[in-house]
Amino acid sequence: MTRLQELEERRVYECRLTPDRALRTLDEAEAFLRDRGLLSRTADSALPSLYEACHEDPYAPGSRGFGSWPATKWPWPWELAQRDGIHASKLHCGKTLLVTEEVRRLLDPICRAELERTEQTDPSWSRVLRHLAEAGPSTPEDLDTELGLERRERKAVLSPLERCGVVVRRGDELLRWDQAYPDAADGDMTVAGALEELVVAAVRAAVVAPERHVLRRFFSFSWRLSPELLSGLVAEGRLERPEPGWLAAT
Repeated sequence: MTRLQELEERRVYECRLTPDRALRTLDEAEAFLRDRGLLSRTADSALPSLYEACHEDPYAPGSRGFGSWPATKWPWPWELAQRDGIHASKLHCGKTLLVTEEVRRLLDPICRAELERTEQTDPSWSRVLRHLAEAGPSTPEDLDTELGLERRERKAVLSPLERCGVVVRRGDELLRWDQAYPDAADGDMTVAGALEELVVAAVRAAVVAPERHVLRRFFSFSWRLSPELLSGLVAEGRLERPEPGWLAAT
């Protein structure tokens, strides 16, 4: 058995990819998340997936979108996000990403840097962010009324801000990252250091992953990642390449 085959076999077990390892209860799902550190909602990359680990028939067999979600366990991502130390965002390329508090602390310097970047990049972004800073948590309808936004315009502005973690949803409200998490997680951690730690945590969660997934399909801020960053982590012994194009955590 090659090293890659060994890792893929371990991934099947640890990421619960077989029906005998199916999640049966919400408590089991929470334990799975805390073991992995981060979960995507659907299976669309090498990141472990909550719905994939359920192994439940879809709500509407043969359909796409919402109908392909588990018939009874589809609310689990929202229910998990209500539990202590679990956080939900759109940092997985605009799709739901569930993370533990430990991983959220790694994301903190990155999202604060994204907040600073977006405030200075686009007037429509800075207008919404400035309003949230002054008015506090707001509903989407509040933004429409107070900023004179049309629904389509508001969605176009919020989407990139949520994808970068700059704006967070909690129930019906929208908050800036620094409102949702007012205390910096670790004032000594640089953005570069946080990125390195996050990449290692994500690869460890996946057990083994195609390098292209790590660079382009794990996180929205793919422009902050590079082949050189990954090669540096391999050179330091924090990641390994079991075969060209594949990564695993050591």
